[in-house]
Amino acid sequence: MGDIVVCGGGVIGLAAAAMLVRDGHRVTVLEADPAEVPATAGAAWESWQRKGVAQFRQPHNLFPGFRRVCDAELPEVTGRLLAAGCVWEDPVAVLPPSLTDHDPRPGDETLAFATGRRPAIEYTIASLAAEQPGLEVRRGVRVTGLTRGPDAIAGVPHVTGVVTSEGDEIGADLVVDATGRRTAMADLLAALGARRPQTESEDCGFAYYTRYFSGPALPARIGPPILPIGTITLLTLPGDSGTWSVTVFAAGGDAPLKELRHVDTFSRVVRACPLQAHWLDGEPVTDVLPIAGIMDCYRRFVVDGEPIATGFAAVGDAWACTNPSAGRGISVGALHAQLLRQTVRDRLGDPAGFARAWDERTEAMLAPHYRNQISADRIRLAQMDALRAGREPPPDDSFAAGLLAAANTDPDAFRAFLEIAFCLALPDEVRERPGMREKAERARHEPQQPAPGPDRRQLLRLLAQ
Repeated sequence: MGDIVVCGGGVIGLAAAAMLVRDGHRVTVLEADPAEVPATAGAAWESWQRKGVAQFRQPHNLFPGFRRVCDAELPEVTGRLLAAGCVWEDPVAVLPPSLTDHDPRPGDETLAFATGRRPAIEYTIASLAAEQPGLEVRRGVRVTGLTRGPDAIAGVPHVTGVVTSEGDEIGADLVVDATGRRTAMADLLAALGARRPQTESEDCGFAYYTRYFSGPALPARIGPPILPIGTITLLTLPGDSGTWSVTVFAAGGDAPLKELRHVDTFSRVVRACPLQAHWLDGEPVTDVLPIAGIMDCYRRFVVDGEPIATGFAAVGDAWACTNPSAGRGISVGALHAQLLRQTVRDRLGDPAGFARAWDERTEAMLAPHYRNQISADRIRLAQMDALRAGREPPPDDSFAAGLLAAANTDPDAFRAFLEIAFCLALPDEVRERPGMREKAERARHEPQQPAPGPDRRQLLRLLAQ
């Protein structure tokens, strides 16, 4: 068994730590934010200060992909989420009205999941982590440096631990970076003499406007959770403890839509969207919460076929992060944490082999989720830009878009699309199933009804009132 330091005490860092400690490793988690975990999920929403997580009170969603990982690795998590006030979502319990075949299918139970607001989710994972023997969480402690030992690969720095803001040196057989989107680990590795990771970075291009509500019952789901409507997209999500959120997002450069930060304007626009208007019929919990300038980023720690360091692994958003409105971040991060547990089991005593296996497995199993989301975001932004300029929007020729069109009338395509959206399967895997390629291709060429809601001219009038 080994000593492992996890840098970052968010959902993925703590989940990875809890998995690793259950294999007998001694795990230390270092979290820069000093605030302790509140006593309840409600207090987490009201008072927990997580300055290191810019999206802490922005919409979050858990998917069956997250539940599947937890069922295998941390099986008590789903029950604890529900005990913390999270809700059970079953997307096949109420099928879209366009589907006439309501017969259940084998595997329908795998599409259900528990979900809630980010503070409740993090409270649940943090509370679980605090109970694990051999797992120490130190809050208010930043990693300011890395220590280097004898090379496992000639000329490649081997990380043997961390230096903290308190001046301590903590030795480790593996240092895990789970510090999220704004990780500074590339600089710390460079200070050891490591090459810079291969990095791709761009503004995801969206601006988000969210308001939370509460009430005695969650709004009825009569439209999909995420729905493009002209130059805006609406996202409606259930939360924990009788709450829910409504988000309008658009291209970050769409200046008129900055008016959505005002409550009255936000409400007018949502009221003009028939499938989402009733989601405003609750008690407001917040004003409109805007966020923009979120970066998509991908980092690969093997350059020219060689690891840039050994004794180190980046997990979750510290490896790659995308448009948060897709809701995949925590689910993909959980898959990555599960992969970390498996790779540690196989290769912890072989630093060079670990670094190579970690890269190969991450690229094969996780990178397609990143690539697919980036591609979808670029297509959606191009459509928004064209509609703003009064041009015909470019078609989305992807398999996923065709499958979504088929899902309107085909119950098996509907379930297959959910598998992709929920991080249970990749598009390439679904495409090879009998009949799926043909269904998607046929539906892609059929005329599609636009989603009900304001066109560009109507939207601008609503914004100007």
